Amino acid sequence: MSGVKQIKTEDAVGHVLCHDITQIVKGVTKDAAFRKGHVVREEDIPLLLSLGKDHLYIWEAGENMVHEDDAAGILYALCAGEHMRPSDVKEGKIEVIADCDGVVLVDTQKLRRINAAGEMMIATRHSGMPVKRGDKLAGTRIIPMVIQREKLEEAQGVGAGLPILTLNPFTLKKVSIIATGNEIFYNRIPDTFTPVIEEKVTEFGAAVFEKAVLGDEPQAITARILETISHGADMVVCTGGMSVDPDDKTPLAIKRTGAEIVSYGAPVLPGAMFMLAYFINSEKNIPVLGLPGCVMYAKRTIFDLVLPRIMAGIPISSQDLAGLGHGGLCLSCDVCTYPNCGFGKGQ
Repeated sequence: MSGVKQIKTEDAVGHVLCHDITQIVKGVTKDAAFRKGHVVREEDIPLLLSLGKDHLYIWEAGENMVHEDDAAGILYALCAGEHMRPSDVKEGKIEVIADCDGVVLVDTQKLRRINAAGEMMIATRHSGMPVKRGDKLAGTRIIPMVIQREKLEEAQGVGAGLPILTLNPFTLKKVSIIATGNEIFYNRIPDTFTPVIEEKVTEFGAAVFEKAVLGDEPQAITARILETISHGADMVVCTGGMSVDPDDKTPLAIKRTGAEIVSYGAPVLPGAMFMLAYFINSEKNIPVLGLPGCVMYAKRTIFDLVLPRIMAGIPISSQDLAGLGHGGLCLSCDVCTYPNCGFGKGQ
């Protein structure tokens, strides 16, 4: 019979362990006291018994059964794409590690189907989240010590094609910032919006390419957007003038550039008056953003949800924006823990 053979711990001397045995000391350690492949010695018996191991399991290989370590490797292969690497196998688990900074996307349909099959599991980060090199993206393992090969083959059928995880690296972008409003153009108040945008985009390695301050004339704003694109801007951010006030002309100015409007408005608070468009030329699609005033003073807004995707070159559709409504309410906590909170995590 393939699988595992159970024997009494007292009779295990000389046998080879087929799995890790974990030792947990509260507040001190949680690690394997004995690793898979360890040959049990006489002096090991007292510790094994103290760990609650009255019986041990000996691996009996066979064509129809797959050990937990090998199974975790198969599940890892279903998850990992480019820019990822595996952790060492530990206690039957392999983790998927990011090899670069970027945005991770998850095929949630494949993930659900594999996890629903039972006896195996894949746990991932939320789709759309920015990650750093060395971050954990997912963990894989089977639940029992061994699993039928047929079950894993079914999972491989579900996961065929593109991997469950995609890591899109951040690209170096030249960002143009156009601040609008007569109040700052005529120096009635200082421009406190542009520094906020500069800080946020440089977090992703972007370079502030050009900066301009304009009044409320839509013709001038349209002309400046087109000019900075002709200079080589990869992304244009317009601040101010985004409300329904008759004096706010930025949405009109963006439309007049000929850019394709994805959405004027987003189901996110703060940030409902956000606008996204793409100026399409022969070389690339250049995102043009209209940011409402809340981005200037609120800790986290719609801008924080879309900026990582834009910096990673991931197109954003109107359906993507519509989906942000679930989880799109920022609670404006006194101590902000974003992205380690529910904001923007509707799936």
